[in-house]
Formats: sequence, C-alpha cells, structure tokens
Amino acid sequence: MVTPFDDSGALDLDGAVILARWLAAHGSDGLVVAGTTGEGPVLSDSECSDLWRAVAEAVTIPVIAGTGTNDTRHSIDLTQKATDAGVDGVLVVTPYYSRPSQHGLADHFAAVADSTRLPVMLYDIPVRAGRKIAHETMLRLARAVPNIVGVKDAAADVPAAARLVAEAPDAFDVYCGDDNLALALLAIGAVGLVSVASHWAGIEMGQMVSSFAKGDVDTARSLNARLMESYDFESSDTHPNPVPAKAACRALGLPAGQCRPPLGAAAPELDGEARLVMSRLGRTPGGAVDGRAGGPLA
Repeated sequence: MVTPFDDSGALDLDGAVILARWLAAHGSDGLVVAGTTGEGPVLSDSECSDLWRAVAEAVTIPVIAGTGTNDTRHSIDLTQKATDAGVDGVLVVTPYYSRPSQHGLADHFAAVADSTRLPVMLYDIPVRAGRKIAHETMLRLARAVPNIVGVKDAAADVPAAARLVAEAPDAFDVYCGDDNLALALLAIGAVGLVSVASHWAGIEMGQMVSSFAKGDVDTARSLNARLMESYDFESSDTHPNPVPAKAACRALGLPAGQCRPPLGAAAPELDGEARLVMSRLGRTPGGAVDGRAGGPLA
C-alpha cells in the first residue's frame, strides 16, 4: 500500500484509512504498510507507528508492517513498535547497502523474528538490497525459526523459486513479489502475491490467483494478458515504483499525494499516462472515492 501524503508532504492518516478500506473492498486480502511501495525508508519511526495503528484499526483484513532496515537493532525496535500497534505480521527486507554475508543475513533475520510473537515474512529483493538470500540460508531459517513463515520473492528467478517451494517446509509460503511473474510463480507453487498493481487492479489480480487455484488456467492467462500494460506501467527507470502507483491513485481519486524525496513528485505526463491505463482497464478516472468523507464505492 502506498503511503498518502498531503500537499505539504506530511503524513495523511485520514487518507491512509480511506485508501486501506478501498483496497480491502477491491480485491486485497491483506495490506503491507510502510514497505517499499509505502516509502518506508522516508518515514520516521513515529510516522510508521501511527500509520500501522491507524490502518490496523481501520480494516479487518491482515495488516503486515514493513519493519526491515539495514540496521538490525533498528529493525528490532520497529518490529516491536509494529507489534504494539496491533498489526498481524511483519515484512523484513534483506539489509540493504551493507551487503552482509549469508551468516550475517541469517543472524539478522533470526534476531528480528526472536523479538516478536508475530509471523515474519522475509523479503528477498536483490535488485534493491544488493544481496540475495541464498537458498540454503532461506531453508535454514524456514526450518529453524518457527515464526518465519514465508518469503516475498522479488528475485526474478523462477527456477530458484520452484526449488524453494519444493524443498521448504510445508508451512513456509512463497509469495510472488513481481506482478509480471505472478502467474509463473503460481505455476510452481507460490500461494499468492504482494502486488503493486492491486492498487488499481486488485479485483483482476485476485481473480487471476483464484482462477489458477481452481485449475482454470485459461482464465488466469487471459487476466494476466489483460494486466500486462499495468505491469509495464507500475515501474521503470524513468518512473520507479511507487511513483506510478501514486499517479494511478490520483487518477482514481484516491488519497496518495506525491512521493517524498528522493523519489519526488511525478513528471506531469505520468498522470496522463495513468489516466489512460485506468481507462483501458475500465476504471472511471476520479471516480473511486467521493471526497474525503467517502468509503469504498462499488
């Protein structure tokens, strides 16, 4: 879930509640709050706590807090704050920039998991973190740490994900972290996805997952084909995630605002592109929420 900011760049908690409820009503089975798409690295600890609490109180679906940083002590502190805020689980990214050894990664994740009673989802995204969680490290954590229960796999390596599904304990779930690989990872045993395009295509994403689970592969493939434009739109070198996701929310009339630096405000042409993508999906630009007082509109 993107984190809404107001025109001055301040955290918009009322907007976050509206957005969270809208997402819950439009296909999302859970919400990741203050993750990569939520601009977690540019939120203060107090902003994270306020955001987690507000969203957890606003919806009945699970709320997963993005608590991972490149500092183990800070990650533990944020995880404890998220636990106190009433979330249902935490997402812990590979420590970025530092590029620790696999031994260091294992110690980091185990220490964070040990600091909470909540289920922990690892977040493997080497393109952002600079370090891959090795297969054996993942298996060791899945087998040895009871509350490490899954991974958001954004490593873009389908054969490696298939091997992980085959060898991990049954209670350890793999979620796709790249929308454009969702169908491929479902095919090798992923149980779902942590999505960006779900901000505007949550219903279609959910239908794709459920269709595949029921064995209706043709429908799943058709939905995936329909969503390819959204996959291309959601991130690029020119407009990296979550800049396009916020443009899509603005096009739908949902609270979002602009991104904080260093991502910064979207180029003007991106809002026009977002309106076109929404229109071709059958979304009504500006029609998602009726003002600041509105709840979800069917």
